[in-house]
Amino acid sequence: MSCTSPMDLSIIITSRNTRELLSRCVSRVYQTLKNADFSFEIIVADNASTDGSRSMLQKKFNTVVLIANKTNVGFGKANNQGIRKSKGEYIVLLNSDTEVLPHAVQKLLSFSRSHRNCFVGPKLVNPDGSAQTSCGPFFTIPVIFAILFLKGDIFGVTRWSPNSTKKVDWVSGACLIAPKKVFLDGLLFDEDIFMYMDEIDLLYRARKKGYAAYFYPESTVVHLGSGSSIDKRKGPILNIFRGFQLFYRKHFPGWRLLVLRGMLQCKAFLGIFIGYMTGNRELQTTYEEASRLVH
Repeated sequence: MSCTSPMDLSIIITSRNTRELLSRCVSRVYQTLKNADFSFEIIVADNASTDGSRSMLQKKFNTVVLIANKTNVGFGKANNQGIRKSKGEYIVLLNSDTEVLPHAVQKLLSFSRSHRNCFVGPKLVNPDGSAQTSCGPFFTIPVIFAILFLKGDIFGVTRWSPNSTKKVDWVSGACLIAPKKVFLDGLLFDEDIFMYMDEIDLLYRARKKGYAAYFYPESTVVHLGSGSSIDKRKGPILNIFRGFQLFYRKHFPGWRLLVLRGMLQCKAFLGIFIGYMTGNRELQTTYEEASRLVH
């Protein structure tokens, strides 16, 4: 690691009970940046892990800057803590369930330097190398309808993974780079959004301020997905129901929120019905709880 000053890059990793994933994530960052020609630091914001994550970091990676939260403060607040503490001119936000491939960070930083005042996300892939859809359009009413009822994610209507660099509305928060000064221009995460929709909200506010977002597939990062989520199905569904409504309360007139609530209730009732008819008690109770969140 170069010792030039000031710091060029801060890599912020949020984690909760992902010790083994976190260990691989940090190790890969150090491996791929071993001969980097820029200075960097790694900051881990740990959300009250009980699996030995903190002791692992102290034993294996004593140069990592650790933010040890006493409670699970959520993805957005943990990232904000890291951003405020960071020393780098540029910031990479990185999930603990990712593994950066060779030159991925270097390419992101180079592209970001040539596209200043932008947010940039890499191509995310599964462990088998297949692409994840990690960018797309903002969540308008038609887009949300496609997500809820038309399998829009599967058919490429609502999420994409282009083969070339593309200006998009949003990129995944699993790996995201921007200059620190951009984050500090009123573009920290909304800490009322505990998880999911947080990067959408951030990039929507960024667009209103004139900042762009780019999908940059020359940089590739492996993303396991749901590494910090113990409940792989229920948690995401409930958080999406919460996130959609919070997003619409903040950014759109009341009539659109009413339309959204109607769609969410239809989706919840459909999930309850399918769960009941198929004997899938977990699906039924999940959507019963989701229905109660619509207000």
